[in-house]
Amino acid sequence: MIEFKGKTVWITGASSGIGKALAIKFSSLGANLVLSSRKEGQLMEVAQLCKTEVLVLPLDLEKSSNFPEKVVKVVSKFKCIDLLINNGGISQRSRACETSIEVDRKIMEVNYFGTIALTKSILPVMQKQKSGHIATISSSSGKFGFFLRSSYSASKFAQVGFFESLRLEEEKNNIFISIVFPFLVKTNISFNAISENGIANLKNDPLIEKGISPEKCAQDIIDGIMDQKKEIFSGGKGAWILNVKRFFPELFFKIMRKQKPD
Repeated sequence: MIEFKGKTVWITGASSGIGKALAIKFSSLGANLVLSSRKEGQLMEVAQLCKTEVLVLPLDLEKSSNFPEKVVKVVSKFKCIDLLINNGGISQRSRACETSIEVDRKIMEVNYFGTIALTKSILPVMQKQKSGHIATISSSSGKFGFFLRSSYSASKFAQVGFFESLRLEEEKNNIFISIVFPFLVKTNISFNAISENGIANLKNDPLIEKGISPEKCAQDIIDGIMDQKKEIFSGGKGAWILNVKRFFPELFFKIMRKQKPD
Protein backbone atom coordinates (compact mmCIF):
# COMPACT_ATOMS: atom_id res chain seq x y z
CA MET A 1 0.00 0.00 0.00
CA ILE A 2 1.34 3.41 -1.04
CA GLU A 3 1.96 6.15 1.50
CA PHE A 4 1.94 9.82 0.52
CA LYS A 5 3.78 11.61 3.31
CA GLY A 6 6.42 13.81 1.69
CA LYS A 7 5.39 12.78 -1.82
CA THR A 8 4.62 15.28 -4.59
CA VAL A 9 1.10 15.11 -5.99
CA TRP A 10 0.10 17.23 -9.01
CA ILE A 11 -3.65 17.69 -9.51
CA THR A 12 -5.28 19.38 -12.49
CA GLY A 13 -8.80 20.74 -12.22
CA ALA A 14 -7.96 21.42 -8.57
CA SER A 15 -10.02 24.58 -8.12
CA SER A 16 -13.32 22.84 -7.34
CA GLY A 17 -15.24 19.56 -7.16
CA ILE A 18 -13.31 16.31 -7.12
CA GLY A 19 -9.97 18.05 -7.64
CA LYS A 20 -10.46 20.32 -4.63
CA ALA A 21 -11.55 17.37 -2.47
CA LEU A 22 -8.50 15.37 -3.59
CA ALA A 23 -6.17 18.25 -2.71
CA ILE A 24 -7.51 18.56 0.82
CA LYS A 25 -7.39 14.80 1.43
CA PHE A 26 -3.89 14.34 0.01
CA SER A 27 -2.69 17.23 2.18
CA SER A 28 -4.11 15.47 5.23
CA LEU A 29 -1.99 12.45 4.24
CA GLY A 30 1.15 14.59 4.24
CA ALA A 31 1.63 15.06 0.49
CA ASN A 32 3.11 18.18 -1.03
CA LEU A 33 0.77 19.56 -3.69
CA VAL A 34 0.86 21.16 -7.11
CA LEU A 35 -2.56 22.63 -7.82
CA SER A 36 -3.50 23.52 -11.39
CA SER A 37 -6.49 24.89 -13.27
CA ARG A 38 -7.29 28.08 -15.16
CA LYS A 39 -8.75 29.73 -12.04
CA GLU A 40 -5.84 31.04 -9.98
CA GLY A 41 -8.05 32.77 -7.40
CA GLN A 42 -9.94 29.59 -6.58
CA LEU A 43 -6.69 27.63 -6.48
CA MET A 44 -5.37 30.05 -3.86
CA GLU A 45 -8.50 29.43 -1.79
CA VAL A 46 -7.96 25.66 -2.02
CA ALA A 47 -4.32 26.08 -1.05
CA GLN A 48 -5.41 27.88 2.14
CA LEU A 49 -7.35 24.74 3.12
CA CYS A 50 -4.28 22.52 2.79
CA LYS A 51 -1.84 21.83 5.61
CA THR A 52 1.24 20.88 3.60
CA GLU A 53 3.44 22.75 1.13
CA VAL A 54 1.53 23.86 -1.97
CA LEU A 55 2.61 25.22 -5.33
CA VAL A 56 -0.25 26.99 -7.11
CA LEU A 57 0.45 26.59 -10.80
CA PRO A 58 -2.27 27.94 -13.13
CA LEU A 59 -2.59 25.92 -16.31
CA ASP A 60 -4.87 25.88 -19.36
CA LEU A 61 -5.21 22.45 -20.97
CA GLU A 62 -5.87 24.11 -24.33
CA LYS A 63 -2.43 25.76 -24.26
CA SER A 64 0.05 22.93 -24.04
CA SER A 65 3.13 24.70 -25.43
CA ASN A 66 4.16 25.91 -21.96
CA PHE A 67 3.72 22.56 -20.19
CA PRO A 68 7.45 21.67 -20.22
CA GLU A 69 8.32 24.91 -18.41
CA LYS A 70 5.57 24.18 -15.86
CA VAL A 71 7.21 20.81 -15.19
CA VAL A 72 10.56 22.53 -14.67
CA LYS A 73 8.98 24.77 -12.01
CA VAL A 74 7.56 21.78 -10.17
CA VAL A 75 10.81 19.81 -10.22
CA SER A 76 12.77 22.92 -9.17
CA LYS A 77 10.58 23.24 -6.07
CA PHE A 78 9.89 19.63 -5.10
CA LYS A 79 12.69 17.70 -6.92
CA CYS A 80 10.31 14.97 -8.04
CA ILE A 81 6.78 14.21 -9.23
CA ASP A 82 5.34 11.10 -7.59
CA LEU A 83 1.70 11.26 -8.65
CA LEU A 84 -0.10 13.08 -11.46
CA ILE A 85 -3.89 13.22 -11.31
CA ASN A 86 -5.38 14.28 -14.64
CA ASN A 87 -8.67 15.65 -13.36
CA GLY A 88 -9.10 18.78 -15.48
CA GLY A 89 -11.61 18.74 -18.33
CA ILE A 90 -14.88 19.96 -19.77
CA SER A 91 -18.20 18.23 -20.42
CA GLN A 92 -20.94 18.68 -23.00
CA ARG A 93 -24.73 18.91 -23.15
CA SER A 94 -25.85 18.95 -26.78
CA ARG A 95 -27.15 16.67 -29.52
CA ALA A 96 -24.47 15.41 -31.89
CA CYS A 97 -26.33 16.61 -35.00
CA GLU A 98 -26.52 20.15 -33.60
CA THR A 99 -22.99 20.40 -32.18
CA SER A 100 -20.53 22.47 -34.20
CA ILE A 101 -17.27 20.84 -35.19
CA GLU A 102 -15.51 23.65 -33.32
CA VAL A 103 -17.09 22.41 -30.08
CA ASP A 104 -16.09 18.82 -30.92
CA ARG A 105 -12.51 19.98 -31.40
CA LYS A 106 -12.49 22.07 -28.22
CA ILE A 107 -13.62 19.14 -26.09
CA MET A 108 -11.00 16.85 -27.62
CA GLU A 109 -8.32 19.54 -27.24
CA VAL A 110 -9.01 19.96 -23.52
CA ASN A 111 -9.90 16.43 -22.43
CA TYR A 112 -7.64 14.40 -24.68
CA PHE A 113 -4.81 16.40 -26.24
CA GLY A 114 -4.30 18.64 -23.21
CA THR A 115 -4.29 15.69 -20.84
CA ILE A 116 -1.84 13.60 -22.84
CA ALA A 117 0.38 16.64 -23.52
CA LEU A 118 0.80 17.25 -19.79
CA THR A 119 1.34 13.53 -19.21
CA LYS A 120 4.05 13.41 -21.89
CA SER A 121 5.72 16.46 -20.37
CA ILE A 122 5.88 14.76 -16.97
CA LEU A 123 6.85 11.28 -18.19
CA PRO A 124 10.61 12.00 -18.57
CA VAL A 125 10.73 12.97 -14.89
CA MET A 126 9.08 9.74 -13.80
CA GLN A 127 11.20 7.69 -16.22
CA LYS A 128 14.36 9.21 -14.73
CA GLN A 129 13.07 8.51 -11.22
CA LYS A 130 12.13 4.95 -12.27
CA SER A 131 8.91 5.48 -10.34
CA GLY A 132 5.61 7.29 -10.52
CA HIS A 133 1.86 6.94 -10.67
CA ILE A 134 -0.55 8.58 -13.12
CA ALA A 135 -4.27 8.59 -12.38
CA THR A 136 -6.61 9.87 -15.05
CA ILE A 137 -10.20 10.78 -14.21
CA SER A 138 -12.30 9.38 -17.03
CA SER A 139 -16.07 9.01 -16.60
CA SER A 140 -18.92 6.59 -16.99
CA SER A 141 -18.96 8.18 -20.47
CA GLY A 142 -15.57 6.54 -20.98
CA LYS A 143 -17.35 3.19 -20.75
CA PHE A 144 -20.56 3.87 -22.71
CA GLY A 145 -22.15 6.68 -24.69
CA PHE A 146 -25.17 8.57 -23.44
CA PHE A 147 -27.57 11.28 -24.58
CA LEU A 148 -26.06 14.75 -25.20
CA ARG A 149 -22.48 13.63 -24.55
CA SER A 150 -21.17 12.42 -27.94
CA SER A 151 -17.98 14.51 -28.04
CA TYR A 152 -17.38 14.24 -24.30
CA SER A 153 -17.77 10.47 -24.45
CA ALA A 154 -15.42 10.28 -27.44
CA SER A 155 -12.75 12.22 -25.54
CA LYS A 156 -13.06 9.94 -22.53
CA PHE A 157 -12.91 6.78 -24.66
CA ALA A 158 -9.76 8.22 -26.26
CA GLN A 159 -8.21 8.77 -22.83
CA VAL A 160 -8.83 5.15 -21.90
CA GLY A 161 -7.14 3.84 -25.05
CA PHE A 162 -4.11 6.07 -24.54
CA PHE A 163 -3.58 5.28 -20.88
CA GLU A 164 -4.13 1.54 -21.26
CA SER A 165 -1.38 1.56 -23.90
CA LEU A 166 0.86 3.76 -21.74
CA ARG A 167 0.42 1.35 -18.83
CA LEU A 168 1.93 -1.49 -20.87
CA GLU A 169 4.79 0.63 -22.19
CA GLU A 170 5.84 2.21 -18.88
CA GLU A 171 5.55 -0.80 -16.60
CA LYS A 172 9.28 -1.41 -17.12
CA ASN A 173 9.94 2.03 -15.61
CA ASN A 174 7.86 1.29 -12.52
CA ILE A 175 5.25 3.85 -13.61
CA PHE A 176 1.75 2.77 -12.68
CA ILE A 177 -1.46 3.89 -14.39
CA SER A 178 -4.93 4.09 -12.82
CA ILE A 179 -8.03 5.03 -14.81
CA VAL A 180 -10.86 6.38 -12.69
CA PHE A 181 -14.52 6.05 -13.68
CA PRO A 182 -16.75 8.32 -11.58
CA PHE A 183 -20.46 7.80 -12.22
CA LEU A 184 -22.79 10.08 -10.26
CA VAL A 185 -20.82 12.69 -8.29
CA LYS A 186 -22.41 15.96 -7.18
CA THR A 187 -20.19 18.56 -8.85
CA ASN A 188 -20.67 21.47 -11.24
CA ILE A 189 -19.73 19.38 -14.28
CA SER A 190 -23.15 19.84 -15.89
CA PHE A 191 -23.38 23.53 -14.98
CA ASN A 192 -19.98 24.19 -16.58
CA ALA A 193 -20.57 21.92 -19.59
CA ILE A 194 -20.76 23.56 -23.00
CA SER A 195 -23.65 23.43 -25.44
CA GLU A 196 -23.71 22.98 -29.23
CA ASN A 197 -22.35 26.49 -29.83
CA GLY A 198 -19.77 26.48 -27.02
CA ILE A 199 -21.86 28.45 -24.51
CA ALA A 200 -21.95 27.24 -20.90
CA ASN A 201 -24.91 25.00 -20.06
CA LEU A 202 -25.59 26.73 -16.70
CA LYS A 203 -27.90 23.94 -15.54
CA ASN A 204 -27.39 21.07 -13.11
CA ASP A 205 -28.43 17.55 -14.09
CA PRO A 206 -31.08 16.08 -11.75
CA LEU A 207 -29.21 12.75 -11.68
CA ILE A 208 -25.93 14.40 -10.72
CA GLU A 209 -27.69 16.33 -7.97
CA LYS A 210 -28.45 12.92 -6.41
CA GLY A 211 -24.84 11.75 -6.67
CA ILE A 212 -22.26 11.13 -4.00
CA SER A 213 -20.18 14.00 -2.62
CA PRO A 214 -16.83 14.97 -4.17
CA GLU A 215 -15.25 14.04 -0.84
CA LYS A 216 -16.58 10.48 -1.04
CA CYS A 217 -15.37 10.19 -4.63
CA ALA A 218 -11.95 11.57 -3.68
CA GLN A 219 -11.63 8.96 -0.92
CA ASP A 220 -12.55 6.19 -3.37
CA ILE A 221 -9.85 7.45 -5.73
CA ILE A 222 -7.20 7.66 -3.03
CA ASP A 223 -8.07 4.18 -1.75
CA GLY A 224 -7.75 2.83 -5.29
CA ILE A 225 -4.42 4.55 -5.88
CA MET A 226 -3.06 3.27 -2.58
CA ASP A 227 -4.03 -0.27 -3.65
CA GLN A 228 -2.58 0.35 -7.15
CA LYS A 229 -5.83 -0.54 -8.88
CA LYS A 230 -5.80 -0.33 -12.66
CA GLU A 231 -9.45 0.76 -12.73
CA ILE A 232 -11.19 2.69 -9.95
CA PHE A 233 -14.97 3.08 -9.81
CA SER A 234 -16.91 5.59 -7.73
CA GLY A 235 -20.40 7.02 -7.55
CA GLY A 236 -23.36 4.69 -7.34
CA LYS A 237 -24.43 1.87 -9.64
CA GLY A 238 -21.47 2.00 -11.99
CA ALA A 239 -20.23 -1.56 -11.69
CA TRP A 240 -23.78 -2.91 -11.91
CA ILE A 241 -24.63 -1.17 -15.19
CA LEU A 242 -21.28 -2.17 -16.72
CA ASN A 243 -22.00 -5.81 -15.93
CA VAL A 244 -25.37 -5.45 -17.62
CA LYS A 245 -23.68 -3.96 -20.69
CA ARG A 246 -21.14 -6.77 -20.82
CA PHE A 247 -23.42 -9.74 -20.29
CA PHE A 248 -26.82 -8.45 -21.45
CA PRO A 249 -26.14 -5.82 -24.12
CA GLU A 250 -29.70 -5.62 -25.45
CA LEU A 251 -31.05 -5.09 -21.93
CA PHE A 252 -28.40 -2.44 -21.38
CA PHE A 253 -29.44 -0.47 -24.46
CA LYS A 254 -33.09 -0.83 -23.50
CA ILE A 255 -32.29 0.69 -20.10
CA MET A 256 -30.29 3.51 -21.71
CA ARG A 257 -33.10 4.37 -24.15
CA LYS A 258 -35.50 4.87 -21.25
CA GLN A 259 -33.24 7.37 -19.51
CA LYS A 260 -34.33 10.99 -19.76
CA PRO A 261 -31.75 13.16 -21.57
CA ASP A 262 -30.58 15.95 -19.25
